[in-house]
Amino acid sequence: MRIESYAYGNWHIPNGKTKKLYEAATGLEIGMIGTSLDSQKMIYHANFVGGKNLRQMGFHERAKILKALANYLSDRKEELYELNPLTGATRKDGWIDIDGGIGTLRVYASKGRKEMPDGKIYLDGPVEQLSRNGTFLGQHIQVPKQGVAVQINAFNFPIWGMLEKLSQSFLAGMPTIIKPASDTAYLAEACFRMIIESNLFPKGSIQFIAGGVGSLLNHLGPQDVISFTGSKKTAEYLKSSKNLIENSVKFISEQDSLNAAILGIDAKAGSPEFDLFIKEALAEITTKAGQKCTAMRRLIIPHDSLNDVSEALVEELSKVKIGNPKNIETQMGALVSEGQKQEVLKIISKMSNENTLIFNGIAPKKGAFVSPHLYYSQNALKGGIAHETEAFGPVTTIMTYDNPNEACKLIKLGGGSLVSSIFTFDAQFANEVVTDIAAWNGRIYINNRESGEESTGHGSPLPHLTHGGPGRAGGGEEQGGIRGIKHYMQRTSVQGTPEILSGINKQWVKGAKTNTQEPHPFSKTFNDLSIGETLWTETRKISLDDIEHFAKFTGDTFYAHMDEKAAKANPFFPGRVAHGYLLLSFAAGLFVLADEGPVLANTGIEYLSFQKPVTPNDEIKVSLTVGRKTRRTDTYGEIKWDVIIFNQNDEQVAEYGLLTMVKYEH
Repeated sequence: MRIESYAYGNWHIPNGKTKKLYEAATGLEIGMIGTSLDSQKMIYHANFVGGKNLRQMGFHERAKILKALANYLSDRKEELYELNPLTGATRKDGWIDIDGGIGTLRVYASKGRKEMPDGKIYLDGPVEQLSRNGTFLGQHIQVPKQGVAVQINAFNFPIWGMLEKLSQSFLAGMPTIIKPASDTAYLAEACFRMIIESNLFPKGSIQFIAGGVGSLLNHLGPQDVISFTGSKKTAEYLKSSKNLIENSVKFISEQDSLNAAILGIDAKAGSPEFDLFIKEALAEITTKAGQKCTAMRRLIIPHDSLNDVSEALVEELSKVKIGNPKNIETQMGALVSEGQKQEVLKIISKMSNENTLIFNGIAPKKGAFVSPHLYYSQNALKGGIAHETEAFGPVTTIMTYDNPNEACKLIKLGGGSLVSSIFTFDAQFANEVVTDIAAWNGRIYINNRESGEESTGHGSPLPHLTHGGPGRAGGGEEQGGIRGIKHYMQRTSVQGTPEILSGINKQWVKGAKTNTQEPHPFSKTFNDLSIGETLWTETRKISLDDIEHFAKFTGDTFYAHMDEKAAKANPFFPGRVAHGYLLLSFAAGLFVLADEGPVLANTGIEYLSFQKPVTPNDEIKVSLTVGRKTRRTDTYGEIKWDVIIFNQNDEQVAEYGLLTMVKYEH
C-alpha cells in the first residue's frame, strides 16, 4: 500500500523521505508512507477556499452533511473492517473504532440540528441587560475561527479519533487538516478516501497528511487550532514550538494518563459490584491489547479484598486467547508495532523491579505481542512508577486502601486522569469519593447492580460528555457535546440596542421593534411569518370564581389561592392570587386561533417565569411575538413565540417562550 496525502484538492503519492509500515501480528511489510507537501499552500487552500465555503453554510446545513456522511460510511464500513486486523486489533476492538466513529458522527449531526440554531451565529447564553431601561444590552455569540484546525491523531483509534475531531471542527465551520499517526495511517486514509468519494464536503474543507507535518506548525497563527491526541512527551514537544507560543495558537491536548478504578468498601466478593469490577478490569486490560488512553492502569481496592480480586483476575486472564486478530477465536491481538512492543517491555522491566508480579500470560513470540501483566504495589501510597509511567499495553497494577481518604489519595497520585471509575452500591461512599477526586478527573464513571446492564463501560468516551482531563491528561476537553464544538469557535460579547442585537442574532430581543400584521399569525405558514411580528390580544378579567373553579378542577388548592388570611401572611402575596398555570391557560385562550391552519402542535415551553401576582378582578392581556424560526424537517419548522402577559396597569406579570411546529406551506 502507498499511503497518500490529500492536499490543495489533489492526492499525492509518497515521495522523498518515506517510512515502511508493517503488519502488527506478523511483522510483514505492508506499505509505505511519507509525502513532502507545501505547508503554506495547504493553509492558504484551507483558509481561502475551505473556510470561505464553510462559513457560507449554517450549522444545520453542516449537520445534515455529517448525517449523510455517517450513512455513507456505514454502507462501506466492511472495507474498513478488512484492513482493521493489520493494526493488531480484533473485530471487536475494531467495532469501537469504526462503528464508534460513525456513531459519533451521528450524535454530532443530531446535536447540531437540535441544539444549535438554523443560522451562522451561535448564541452563547441569554441577553444581559446592561442599562436600567433596557436600551443597552449585551449578548455572547460564537462564530467560527477564521483559520484552520490541525488535528493530530493517535495510532490506537485511527477512525474514531479522526471522525470525533472532524465532527466538531466541521460543524463549527472550520476547515481541517488531518494528520493521523503513521503506524495505522492506512486505515485512516481508507476512511478519508471514502469521505472524499462521498462528495459531501465543500471544496477545501478537509485535507490529509500521510507522514510528517513538515513545517506546518511554523506557519500557524492566532486564528488556528491544534487538537492533539497522543503521549505526554509529544504534546510537550509540540506545545513548546516557538511559533505556537508567539502567536498564541490554541492547543487542545488529550494525553495518556494513569486512569484508575476503585472497588468500593461495600463491594465484597460475590456482590454484583465485585463481579462488574472484575469484568470491566479484564476488558480494560485486554481490549485493543491495552492500547487505550482510558484503560484502567491502577486498580484501587480495599486491602481485605486483595486475595479475592487477585484470584478472580488471574483466573480470567488465564483464559484469554492471544493471537492473530484475523482468527475468529482470538480475544486479544497484538500491539500496533514492534517499536511499541519494545517501549512497553522496557516499562514492564522497570515495573517488575518495584512491584510484585501477580500474573504474566503467554503470548506469541513472533509479532508485536505482549501478554497481560498484573502487578501488586505494596507501597502505592508512597508513590512509585505505577503513578508516574504508563505502559501503553495490557499492563495494570493493583493498589490497596483502608479508607476512602486513602483511595482518593491514590487516585490523585496519578497527577490527573481522563477517567476514574467507582464500583459501589453505597451512595454515601460514592459521594465522598467524587467530591474529593472530581478536580483530578475529566470523567467519573460509577457502576453498580442497577446500571450494570446498560452502562457504557469505563473506557468508552461518549460524544455527549467531556473527553479529556486535567494535569497529566493534558488539560483538554475533547467532545462534551456542543462544548467540544466551541473549541473551534470564538466567543465574543456584542453590546448594543435591542434592535441591533435582534438583527445580529436573527432572533427577536425584548425591546426591539415589533410589527402587527394581518391576518392572525396562527393562520400563517412558517415561511410567511417574520421575526418581530406581534399579536396583541384583548383583555380578560380574572375573577375569584375563576380562581376557585381552577383550584377545584385541577386539585391545586394551595393556600395562596384559597385562604385570604394565610395568603396575606406570605411575604410574596397581597392576598389570594391566581394560579400561574391559570394565567398560562387564559393567555392561550386569548391568543390561540381555533380554526385548522398551519400550526401543527405545541411542543414545549422555555424560560417560564412569574414576576408579579395577579389578584381577583385584575385584567390580563398578552403580546405574542415571533421570536425565533428554526427549520426542522422538509415539511415543517419550529417557531418560538415570545409570550408576555401584562396586567391592567401594563405591568409585566409573566413571560415564556412557546414552541410550536408550523407548516412551511398551506
